[in-house]
Amino acid sequence: MGNIMEYKGYHTKVEFDADSLSLRGVIEGINDYVDFEAANISDVEIEFHKAVDDYLEFCAEVGKEPEREYKGTFNIRISPELHKKIALKAFKEGYSLNAEVEKAIERFVE
Repeated sequence: MGNIMEYKGYHTKVEFDADSLSLRGVIEGINDYVDFEAANISDVEIEFHKAVDDYLEFCAEVGKEPEREYKGTFNIRISPELHKKIALKAFKEGYSLNAEVEKAIERFVE
């Protein structure tokens, strides 16, 4: 996608904000809220880089480990019937539910 950017392992999707007539983004995949705004397209990448660099600098100043994107844990909501089916399949095959879901996701993204 043309509106996705990456810098130092962090990603954002740039979107147009009609209320402020600006381009905005938020670092995805972390719990900390880090956003940026640019008035024109030529400044979007600069502002995104500044936001990431400011976040990393702030974390260093306060002695906090910066969050990394997508730590490998997430919650999903599925129907109880599907939950039961996959849990029983995993049990019968000798896998954990997590291992079975991970296999399914790997097949999906390949």
